Amino acid sequence: MAIHAEGIVAIVIFYLMILFVGIWAAWKNKSSGVAEGGDRSERIMVGGRDIGLFVGGFTMTATWVGGGYINGTAEYVYLPGLGLAWAQAPFGYALSLVVGGLFFAKPMRSRGYVTMLDPFQQIYGKRMGGLLFIPALMGEIFWSAAILSALGATLSVIVDIDINLSVVISALIAIFYTLVGGLYSVAYTDVVQLFCIFLGLWISVPFALSNPAVSDITVTAKEVIHQSPWLGKIDPKDKWLWADNFCLLMLGGIPWQVYFQRVLSASSATYAQVLSFIAAFGCLVMAVPSVLIGAIGASTDWNQTSYGPIPPKDMDQSDMILPIVLQHLCPSYVSFFGLGAVSAAVMSSADSSILSASSMFARNIYQLAFRQSASDTEIVWVMRCTIFVFGALATAMALLTGSVYGLWYLSSDLVYVIIFPQLLSVLFVKGTNTYGSVAGYVFGLLLRIGGGEPYLKLPPFIYYPGWVTQEKIHHITGDVEHFVQQRFPFKTMSMLASFLANVVFSYTTKYLFESGMWSHKYDFLDAVVSKHSREIMDKDTLVSNHDNIILSEITPVKQSLGTSLAGTFINSEILSDDGASSPEALVIKND
Repeated sequence: MAIHAEGIVAIVIFYLMILFVGIWAAWKNKSSGVAEGGDRSERIMVGGRDIGLFVGGFTMTATWVGGGYINGTAEYVYLPGLGLAWAQAPFGYALSLVVGGLFFAKPMRSRGYVTMLDPFQQIYGKRMGGLLFIPALMGEIFWSAAILSALGATLSVIVDIDINLSVVISALIAIFYTLVGGLYSVAYTDVVQLFCIFLGLWISVPFALSNPAVSDITVTAKEVIHQSPWLGKIDPKDKWLWADNFCLLMLGGIPWQVYFQRVLSASSATYAQVLSFIAAFGCLVMAVPSVLIGAIGASTDWNQTSYGPIPPKDMDQSDMILPIVLQHLCPSYVSFFGLGAVSAAVMSSADSSILSASSMFARNIYQLAFRQSASDTEIVWVMRCTIFVFGALATAMALLTGSVYGLWYLSSDLVYVIIFPQLLSVLFVKGTNTYGSVAGYVFGLLLRIGGGEPYLKLPPFIYYPGWVTQEKIHHITGDVEHFVQQRFPFKTMSMLASFLANVVFSYTTKYLFESGMWSHKYDFLDAVVSKHSREIMDKDTLVSNHDNIILSEITPVKQSLGTSLAGTFINSEILSDDGASSPEALVIKND
């Protein structure tokens, strides 16, 4: 295959445009938040908390509408036996944003948190925050690696360039403008990238539909022409599996730092909710061209195209049906825009995940757990270093690890079964403590890992009711792979078990210690008896350079943002945003 010149030009133009916008956004907002007394590190993480509706709506939508979203939706619609019925991402993530906006955005934004892990460290302590950082980090890094890997495969199909080279260049550009401008660069480039995706795919769809090799998609939706109907169906025996996956998308899509980074960057709690609702609508709109492209792929007689007589599904290339349709069913000057759309989609996901991971590490691990006296400049440099390190790690995994998608599937499940019930508990259940949090963590982890993971060839050691042995045939090699499919909704069951374990163990330990049945000396986590512990950073006591820092509910005062840990969780300007909470002042007792 000769190198596709138009494709190379498209990549160069779109990448240069995205790089320019990222640098411009950093320069335009270089003084935002700092002039008002804010920290540079917080400006990098949450953009000075002045993201408006227009930019915020685009960047919130781009949180989910990335390379995996548009490629995955088209793949599932195209695959025989699955179809639109199993393409759950558009509706699942849209509902996730609605639920997040209704119940989670306002309390998180109004309390002035900076990262998703802040409430965990506030209630459960820095050690538990460190444990919860692990699945959150895995999700972000593996997601970045998975989409970079997909980008390399996509570009190799369309323009026939070296996979490693395309992945490295893409990652370097995303890392560079994220290093320079933080959330501002990410947000402004999201506007460009989302526009590119929308325009590029919608320009391609009419040309692909009008190709002589494509049958009427309204007919192939219900009738067998070239393959089974692309609408698909849900077999009664798979209904619980379908429901489990849908709940995973709807509820498991909430506890991600990439989402809360946008929520916490909104200029008010109400704006944070509105942004979530706008993004939900945007997710559905942006899924339409991907659905149509998947339907076109299922309606095509590939023998009449330049692709060849063997359909992509029989070449194990179903995951690349979107770029294949762009290349073989559209004129070259049209696929020019489509290729730019695909590459832009990937960039919009990779930069967000890398920034999210570095934000959590710099604030919740480095600053709050180890270096509470760290200066703002020090935190900024830690963020810059970790942006580069996490970006390099995701790139290395994309190039060297064959099972990167399996790692991401497993880590996203862990986010659902571990972090979501913890977030639910810490925001809405009064009285949970570190003992319950540890118990919920362990229960969720064991029950999920026990179900196995076919993508990683990880066999189950817990066989849930209704399990069956399935086989997967690799068409190119002819190999037959056998794996266990769990039809029982064990992921949602694991999540519920984790939540119940948290509540039950929290209230049980609280009763045992406070009633005197257990001696106070056994409260080794200082979670029940020691209300003024250095480990638990709650609204009563925060760790700082001083001893006995007690928060008193007195007349509200306007605090400037500083480097002292005393102000890390409580920001009076933020709290006064919707009147839901009262600002608290610090009274420092020096011995």
